[in-house]
Amino acid sequence: MQLRIFFYLFFLGAFSVVSFSQTSSDEKLAEQFFQNKEFDKAVVYYEKLYSRQGEPFYPAYLSCLLELKDFKIAEKTVRRQMKQSPSHLAYAVDLGKIYELEGESAKSKAEYEKAIKQLGPEQEGIFSLAEAFIKLKEWDYAITVYRRGAKLLNGSYPFNMELADVYQQKGDLQGMINEYLDVLELGESYLQSVQNSLQASFGANGDFKKNELIKSLLIKRVQQEPGKETFSELLIWMYMQQREFEQAFVQLKALDRRKKEDGQRIMALAQTCVLNGDYDVAEKAYKYVLEKGPDGYYYTSAKMELLSAQFKKTVARNDQIKAELTDLETNFKKTIAELGKSAATVSLLEDLAKLEAFYLHNTNEAVGLLEEAIRLPQLAAQKQAECKLELGDIYLMTGDVWEASLTYSQVEKAFKYDQVGQEAKFRNARISFYTGDFKWAQAQLDVLKGSTSKLIANDAMALSILITDNVGWDSVTTPMEMYARADLLSFQNKDNEALAVLDSIKEKFPNHPIADDVLFKRYEIMMKLNKYGDAALFLQSILENYSQDILADKALFYLADLYENRLGDKQKAMGLYQDLLVKFPGSMFTVEARKRFRSLRGDAVN
Repeated sequence: MQLRIFFYLFFLGAFSVVSFSQTSSDEKLAEQFFQNKEFDKAVVYYEKLYSRQGEPFYPAYLSCLLELKDFKIAEKTVRRQMKQSPSHLAYAVDLGKIYELEGESAKSKAEYEKAIKQLGPEQEGIFSLAEAFIKLKEWDYAITVYRRGAKLLNGSYPFNMELADVYQQKGDLQGMINEYLDVLELGESYLQSVQNSLQASFGANGDFKKNELIKSLLIKRVQQEPGKETFSELLIWMYMQQREFEQAFVQLKALDRRKKEDGQRIMALAQTCVLNGDYDVAEKAYKYVLEKGPDGYYYTSAKMELLSAQFKKTVARNDQIKAELTDLETNFKKTIAELGKSAATVSLLEDLAKLEAFYLHNTNEAVGLLEEAIRLPQLAAQKQAECKLELGDIYLMTGDVWEASLTYSQVEKAFKYDQVGQEAKFRNARISFYTGDFKWAQAQLDVLKGSTSKLIANDAMALSILITDNVGWDSVTTPMEMYARADLLSFQNKDNEALAVLDSIKEKFPNHPIADDVLFKRYEIMMKLNKYGDAALFLQSILENYSQDILADKALFYLADLYENRLGDKQKAMGLYQDLLVKFPGSMFTVEARKRFRSLRGDAVN
């Protein structure tokens, strides 16, 4: 008896293994034929698989039947599924599709509508039926399902996000946007979901048409329902995404007044504007916060950051007027007198020191300010290090190279593994370059190429390439030493002396590979002196004589920028940007060049 049971179980197991193996083999063959669009072969295997296991193989089997136009078997198969699962209304959609393919549109429509009428108040069933219509690209029926579903659920789940997605697939932008706005009517909790859904609209590949329509419809809602702050929040967010800071400020200001806020969000906007170089809007925002009065929570911060923004705005230009600089100096001194000198106001001392040293040429006063800042009680070590870096720069500018190096070394030693320490190391490497110790400079730069700061790593790479390209190709290092001296003179604002040294390199070493770097340095000096026409000539010379060298793409981009923003020839700039895209497709300037080219051509660029 036990032996008989053993053989029975053995043969049952063996049969199961064979059966499983056969199913697995059939499934693989079915999938292969299906992928190769050999539906006549695939259907044979799917029919066997469906007859054995049913539902899991129903969709593929039905697809094969429809591809082969075997509508009779297809209808029979669907009805079998409907009989087994009468509550699964998606099968009715499959039946309607069969009728549609047979040309019986009235019967197809009747099946679709019958399925929708049978819909119950179950969220899963609503999703299932809508998805069935979406799969067939029957957008209007899917919309009807979601709308009926929302009513059946008595508003417990609105389906607005799903409806927006269907409208988007249908190509109805206005319908999509209105669904997003309608869901915001229900509450602020949906704001993040809507923002996430719209996020893909922005950036380099943003949909300008959609964005403009969103703004238009949003503005209407804001006007119709001024008390509904969620619409204002979304509009502000959208302006920020598109860097339309002026419009964002207008909306934020209205919201700040309506909600009687303390200006926190206005401050955040102003800081974003500064980071993006929109100093005019930043000034307006800071001044708005200051209008709240000295008792305002952000009054001191706004006062300090306003001066910082004005300083950045002034020095960003190459054509500062002396009166403008002295007015800025006066404002700094008044604000420092009002707020006092402390760890909290050290940034004012830093900016004033930069103004004095690099723009008003009062280096002694600048050194005094920074030394005073470094000695301030309770000053964070990181901030103290930043002040020392500025102090080192001023020593270097006045020609006190060794004092500068000592100051940088103090920071490097104290912050060996920090970014500020890496910056100090780079500035010390640059001193070695200035003084002709190229081997030591190169050794330091090789370490800094792996810096966690992309900016430091890029600067280190650029200086390293300059040294590598121009030292070692022969035994003569004089041209590189002369170039380094000119670079230092330019840093010290001794531009005429720097130009004289650069002229000497050209005369004494006309065939040296440093020639393109000399031209680029002359371009940089001309830009400092606001001689834009001369600056353009030097860049043009690089393109004409050194088009295969490493600086060519950089020279081309900078020349295009010069024509666009300084020489007022947009057409010429557009042509140069296009040249860069064609000649240097792998350049680091390609993305920005494409964006600017499209903008100049009149394309909508976000």
